[in-house]
Amino acid sequence: MRVLHTSDWHVGRMFHGRDLLADQESVLGGMADLVEDERIDVVVVSGDLYDRAVPSGEAVLACTRILDRIRTAGARLVITPGNHDSAPRLGVYADFAAVGGLHLRTRIAELDRPVLLDDEHGPVALYGIPYLEPEPARHSMGVDAPGHAGVLTEAMHRIRADLTGRGEGVRSVVLAHAFVTGGAPSASERTIAVGGVEQVSSAVFDGVDYVALGHLHGPQRLAEHLRYSGSPVAYSFSEARHHKSVWLLELDAHGLAGVERRTLPVPRALAAVSGTLESLLVAPEHAGLADHYLSVELTDRVRPTDALRRLQARFPHAVHLDWRPDGGVAGASLRYARTVRGHSDHDVACQFVDDCRGSQPSDGERALLREALAAVANEERAELANQRGSSAA
Repeated sequence: MRVLHTSDWHVGRMFHGRDLLADQESVLGGMADLVEDERIDVVVVSGDLYDRAVPSGEAVLACTRILDRIRTAGARLVITPGNHDSAPRLGVYADFAAVGGLHLRTRIAELDRPVLLDDEHGPVALYGIPYLEPEPARHSMGVDAPGHAGVLTEAMHRIRADLTGRGEGVRSVVLAHAFVTGGAPSASERTIAVGGVEQVSSAVFDGVDYVALGHLHGPQRLAEHLRYSGSPVAYSFSEARHHKSVWLLELDAHGLAGVERRTLPVPRALAAVSGTLESLLVAPEHAGLADHYLSVELTDRVRPTDALRRLQARFPHAVHLDWRPDGGVAGASLRYARTVRGHSDHDVACQFVDDCRGSQPSDGERALLREALAAVANEERAELANQRGSSAA
């Protein structure tokens, strides 16, 4: 049996205000070609099918088209929810969908009831562990198992017990959405920490042929049988160097026979540049970045006006902007420490304007600052007088 391990589709996600739905449908819908070319039997999605618990109508329609293309190409699908999904909403028509080859494993009570599929060597059991929020999961399972490690340990105990009861020769794949120790996070995952602890040991998942992990967005191998596929599309600039991909695993009569990587197309590359606004607008070495999603760090001593709009005239997909003046940040911190110590509120306010704008306030602006500070002081005195009057009464 040939299984394609995917996760973290996050259908409907935005990227710095840009709609990614077309990019997502292009990449994910293209998996149908991979299913056909590679003779894939099953595609698994290990959590975060959607980016929100209540996805938009457009996201639902796009996801439906993607799943339909994959199913039409010949693969069955097994999906379990992640921390971004709503398990009840995702699994609402699970029994009906299974008839058509879409298996939604969303219920904690059924995590040890696998999807059983057959090949020439016999049955393969695919278990879906929905994302387990520790406290609700602990109560649902009726166990005293605190934290992510506790509830996942209990989940795997139940899965191994079911697998043992099925006798020899049954191969196994587990879908799980978790942060396993040794995995490398990126900036686009939502934390699943509870009480400061979110990681679980890889040993929790011992005893099965393959564990298809979801949650971390970078593709990575923790062990031969324990891997993250990562997200199919980059969702933060920290993922600019990721090679987005999926894992193709093959199960033979004895279990896991091998795992191969299949890279995915990049709908729009990510890049980061740094420099003054004027240099970035004319430097010929940046000409090739016009089609990239761009993160820009401006180093101008004075913050330029309307910088992002001006950058987008040359780089239409510039979406993120930081201003870090050369030598300005550390210098400003030292100046504030000196300015506040032993100086009036008016002096501090004037220095604040200078640090933010790069020039001292004019005489008129100084007068307005003085009036504003005086008005605040008068209000504070009046409030204090009212409080004293109330206390005396």
